Amino acid sequence: MRYITIALAKGRLTELSISLLEGAGIDCTELKSNSRKLILTDEKNKIRFFLAKPADVPVYVEYGAADIGIVGKDTLLEEGRDLYEVLNLGFAKCKMCVAGPKELEGRMDSITITRVATKYPEIARMYFRRKRKESVEIIKLSGSVELAPLVGLSDVIVDLVETGRTLKENGLVVLDEIADISARMVVNRVSMKMEKERIGKLIQDIRKQL
Repeated sequence: MRYITIALAKGRLTELSISLLEGAGIDCTELKSNSRKLILTDEKNKIRFFLAKPADVPVYVEYGAADIGIVGKDTLLEEGRDLYEVLNLGFAKCKMCVAGPKELEGRMDSITITRVATKYPEIARMYFRRKRKESVEIIKLSGSVELAPLVGLSDVIVDLVETGRTLKENGLVVLDEIADISARMVVNRVSMKMEKERIGKLIQDIRKQL
């Protein structure tokens, strides 16, 4: 029997992903130990795990290096990979939004936006192209994107909003919502056919907990 390989996003999704897998009867002892090993195993169930940067998880799954991945919807939208999205796991919830200075509130339809700062250039590009039919200059940032409109780098930002506190403290407001974001389970298209029974059972066991 071959191993089923699961790629987990490093960071805040890891612990919640582990508890779902444990609830599905998978032994995550090695995964929870502070091992330096890159690939960890549950020998009994023939399952292997590895932790990867969120943006890399869809890549591993699309190319079949992992059969299954657990990652945020924001990453899936940004990466645009060819995968089966099988479950909305419902944790790590937030929204992908367009935000900007308070004076723009309620005026989105009457203003022209020229520059947008974001960590998510693809999501921003799709939103402005498809929904607003505008071509804008997208500025990719890695740090606090909220800073961009405050120093005149951009008119608005596209970013994840959880509580909205950071926006509020900096005089920014949500101008439009792009998508609901939460953790998702994705499966490689070939793996879904080849390992239909085992992967199907795992999906069922996780679904029961949601």
